[in-house]
Amino acid sequence: MKRPFHFQNLTHKKMSFDQVFSHILTFMKKDPLGNYRLMLGTDSQVHTSHTIFITGIVIQRVGKGAWACFRKELVQRQISTLHERISHETSLTEQVAALFTEQRKNELIDVVLPHIYKGATFTMEGHIDIGCGDKNRTRVYVNEMMARIESLGIEPKIKPDSIVASSYANRYTK
Repeated sequence: MKRPFHFQNLTHKKMSFDQVFSHILTFMKKDPLGNYRLMLGTDSQVHTSHTIFITGIVIQRVGKGAWACFRKELVQRQISTLHERISHETSLTEQVAALFTEQRKNELIDVVLPHIYKGATFTMEGHIDIGCGDKNRTRVYVNEMMARIESLGIEPKIKPDSIVASSYANRYTK
């Protein structure tokens, strides 16, 4: 049996996904006319005896703040192959995205739905820590990883727009 995911942030050390979802819902209900971006993304760091993976969940009210948390996974070996590491990062993002079932996504959409004609919005994004620049070693994996995120029905974002993976999650991998 797989153990349940636990999330944390600066104020909460061990949250279940139900608690995370409740925080997101509460955050959105405070201003149902907001423009919301639910962003998920994973980053990793190879250390001498292990590799740390951090998956972030960020709900942003554009221009008016955000609420965020993350989960940490330790793999007890160095994952030095770039494709394996990027693929595992994407898998972890996919796993967290799957926790947002259709029912849960509909609950979030229902917060803004009565207000869409007044400008309220909701989008869900999967942030991938890869880029397509000529000097970026990960560029050969862009199409593969973006297709995986798109297949979940969420919008893929890569560098420089993948801020949850490349900035928020990255801060906790060190």
